[in-house]
Amino acid sequence: MNTPSVADRVTSLVRTLRTHGIRIGTGESVDAAQAVAALGLDRREHLREGLAAALLHDQGQRAVFDPVFDLYFPREVGGPGLADGAFDREGLRERLAEALAAGDRAAMERLAAEAVEGLGRYDADGFSSMQALDRLRPQTLLAGIMAGLRGAGGGGGSGAFTDRIEADEIRRRIEEFREQVRSEARRRVAERRGTDEMARRVPVRTPDRTVFLYAGKEQLAELRRTVHPLARKLATRLAARRRRAARGRIDLRRTLRGSLSTGGVPMRPVLRRRRPARPELVLLCDVSGSVAGFANFTMLLVQALHDEFSKVRVFAFVNRIDEVTDLIARGAADPEGLGGRIATEATVTGWHGSSDYGTALGEFVERYESAVGPRTSVFVLGDARTNQMDPNVPALRRIARAARRVHWFNPEPRSLWDTGDSAAGAYGDVVAMHECRTVRQLSTLVGRLLPV
Repeated sequence: MNTPSVADRVTSLVRTLRTHGIRIGTGESVDAAQAVAALGLDRREHLREGLAAALLHDQGQRAVFDPVFDLYFPREVGGPGLADGAFDREGLRERLAEALAAGDRAAMERLAAEAVEGLGRYDADGFSSMQALDRLRPQTLLAGIMAGLRGAGGGGGSGAFTDRIEADEIRRRIEEFREQVRSEARRRVAERRGTDEMARRVPVRTPDRTVFLYAGKEQLAELRRTVHPLARKLATRLAARRRRAARGRIDLRRTLRGSLSTGGVPMRPVLRRRRPARPELVLLCDVSGSVAGFANFTMLLVQALHDEFSKVRVFAFVNRIDEVTDLIARGAADPEGLGGRIATEATVTGWHGSSDYGTALGEFVERYESAVGPRTSVFVLGDARTNQMDPNVPALRRIARAARRVHWFNPEPRSLWDTGDSAAGAYGDVVAMHECRTVRQLSTLVGRLLPV
């Protein structure tokens, strides 16, 4: 196979980015060629940043640019050249756990290459990242890594709050490793089947597909910019549902009585007229750790939809619960500062900083039970991780009895429910629990579950 020239790679890179919807003119293409001439190929990451600066118009386009760049300017060619014999999956898992604990990105990249070579091959020319990840199961390493970090700290424990921060960081590194495996599998297949074809098939990660739990600061800022357009779309959908609901259902008794004049044929259906009142909405939001980004986005979205409800009340908690409805209303002008205002102006933590669903739910029942009535829909936002504390299921059951309906939005993947300190199953036995990891899932759930 002939190796393409640098000029051909840049031309193909530009052409592929255009097919993914990025507008690139002649001027940007010339700038890209000059960037390659100035930077050379020796320092790959410098070249990446130079081409990104020349070709892209905003930071959000990096989600498309980076995986395409990796195909046209790969880190290496071929595989890691593993030794003959049975592949040592457990040994790879041990080395991966060490790399994840240390945050060694270079080691994670090498291990991703080994995983694709040893676990992802399915024929002579095929490599599957899904197959490699299913066999390696990196997500199951979290508990062991956390135990190792506590042991390295001298066995005294670093506190539940610190543990939560460390666990969030390890989850982020695991997701980064998973993306490295996907990138490596694409590179290996591209070597055999053609770079252009694979580059055109690169999955585009738009903001609505960003996973809340792993979103960084820039990604969360990008998500916040989508709140008002999404709210307008959902408001239109809810208004249409409300109009349809206002027509009412067929009144069978009156329809049959009226059909006597037409020989028993119901020519003129009679509808039961409804006088729908705007419903009430209550949000209970876990604002601890990486769940905070998901909760804050959802709070802003509901605030933007407030005209669709007769009353909206929002409560935030870590291990204490406090009403933050007024803070959310003021937060529309400064969404990036919402988390800081809740932390400083609301009482959401007590004597420790880790989430405690049982205590928070119990306090809500004691202080704010009157906020829930037969017209109220309650949405609980959180990962249901109790830090080994009492989940207080009776408190949730009491809320469910008082409310019209209760839904729980969980930003963790369903595969992690009931692992470790998750009480998702116990809560799911009382209320409907839904996986809600991205804006796309959230908008679908809100559009389907919000009352009319």
